[in-house]
Amino acid sequence: MDRTFRVLAFWTGIFTVMFYVGELYNASILSLVQTVFFLGLGYLKLSERMYMYIFGAYLTVFFIGFTYYSTFLLTPSFGH
Repeated sequence: MDRTFRVLAFWTGIFTVMFYVGELYNASILSLVQTVFFLGLGYLKLSERMYMYIFGAYLTVFFIGFTYYSTFLLTPSFGH
C-alpha cells in the first residue's frame, strides 16, 4: 500500500510540472502540496488499514472541496 501512495506522488508530481509549465501557478502549488503529502505517507510504513482510512479521508475532503468549488465558485460559461 505504501507503493501506491508513492505512485500517487509521482503522478501528482507530473501534474505539478504540467501546471507550472502551463502557468497555472495556483493549481501547481496545490498539486505540489498533494505530492509532498503522498510522498510523505508513502514512506511511513503504516498498516494497510490505516492507509485505506487516510485515503478515504483524503477523498472525502477532496469531494467536499470540489463540490463547493463547482457549485459556488466556478463561473459557468455557455459556449462560444
